[in-house]
Amino acid sequence: MIDIGSNSVRIVVYEGPARAPAVIFNEKVAAGLGRGLSTDGRIAPADAERGLVALRRYALLARHMEVKDLQCVATAAVRDAENGPAFIAAAAEAGLKIRLLSGEEEAEAAGYGVLSAIPDARGIAVDLGGGSLELAEVADGQVGRRASFPLGVLRLPALRKDGEAAFERAIRKMLRSAGWPGEGLTGLPLYLVGGSWRALSRLDLEITKDPLAVLDQHTFPRTAIRRLIRASKRLTFEELRAIPGMASNRAATLPDAAALLAALVNILDVPEMTVSSSGLREGLLYQSLDAATRAQDPLIVAAEFEGRRLARFAPHGRAIADWIAPLFAGEAHADSRVRLAASLLSDVAWSANPDFRAERGTEIGLHGNWRSIDIPGRVLLARALYAGFGGADSEFPAMGALVSDERLARARQWGLAIRLAQRLTGGVEAPLKASGVALVDGKLRLCLDAGWHHLAGESVERRLRILAQALDAKPELVLL
Repeated sequence: MIDIGSNSVRIVVYEGPARAPAVIFNEKVAAGLGRGLSTDGRIAPADAERGLVALRRYALLARHMEVKDLQCVATAAVRDAENGPAFIAAAAEAGLKIRLLSGEEEAEAAGYGVLSAIPDARGIAVDLGGGSLELAEVADGQVGRRASFPLGVLRLPALRKDGEAAFERAIRKMLRSAGWPGEGLTGLPLYLVGGSWRALSRLDLEITKDPLAVLDQHTFPRTAIRRLIRASKRLTFEELRAIPGMASNRAATLPDAAALLAALVNILDVPEMTVSSSGLREGLLYQSLDAATRAQDPLIVAAEFEGRRLARFAPHGRAIADWIAPLFAGEAHADSRVRLAASLLSDVAWSANPDFRAERGTEIGLHGNWRSIDIPGRVLLARALYAGFGGADSEFPAMGALVSDERLARARQWGLAIRLAQRLTGGVEAPLKASGVALVDGKLRLCLDAGWHHLAGESVERRLRILAQALDAKPELVLL
């Protein structure tokens, strides 16, 4: 997909399952097509040429990558510019058919982008681009009321010149004219979409020294706005640019983005904000899916795809999940789906150096490109994989108060149970059908059917003992 935005022109190439596609190529050029709109309503010639150079490159790459479905969309800058049609015509010469999105279509796509990654989202998706700001109500898997405003970061400096009070009044007037906030649209959380919001969130992670600096689903309260505004004013451009992952063009817009977020928080009475790494592009892909595919769990789909890609033998993560399930009856759904994801990923680190398999598992759990999982969920997934690949308990990275000790201990039990299953079976599925584990009267009982007794051995019994100790039970091997 090629996304022609007001700040940047980007290509993203996906592969894998439709519900959770993996990014295999991602490149952008900060063309700044929207820079000249506030001056003369046109895309500046130099910016237009820079964007077209990028588009010609992307068209060529897409052909040779054999991209089967190349979507190319343009948003506010091209939509609002007097010479937008000429830009589209020039892009067509490179073989690109551009779909020009309306403001409402852009807002709708951003809303569905949030829902694609956070299916239970309930609030307002707020997509901040270079040329426009989109608001979309999200709830119950659907996008409701939506609107687009000429409030992109490239247009904000002119609106802020008379001070913050006047700036907020102007924003309030603009939203009110479109019926925002209407009934039921105050007191809701915001889901932040777009590079400028992500940059602001990177600043928050830097200020708070968060032990797990993952942007996706990073949540912060309205009280954080004050510190973000102070920091964006206090820090020099060089200091902001030095923050890991901070692009120079985003660092320059941080004060404006912070001021806009403060205004929105006040106008909409927002309690908290959550970052969504999925936005317009992911929303467009999600909108093209049938209802059955949309209903799939993106975390489980992605974990299954990754597990299949990296497994030694035919993958059987679901069979492992079913095999260990009797040990964790009554578990909350939020935890059981993370346990399933860990089971699906139970073979992903086998090719690593044996001394670093646990670290590889931790890295995959913490930093994998997962959707529909919050920060505590990532920690639990990493803890399970760390134990599953034999990590020493004392060396698991400290995560502060992100997850309770009780939940971390449970995730360790998942990992030890998965490790027992993998050792018992040698990484293949058939032995699982001839065996079972259960907690019975304070005992962890491993049963082997007749004809499969030789699966037992020292290494299996050792892992059975370790798991039993973690479950506060006594190990018992039963040969049927």
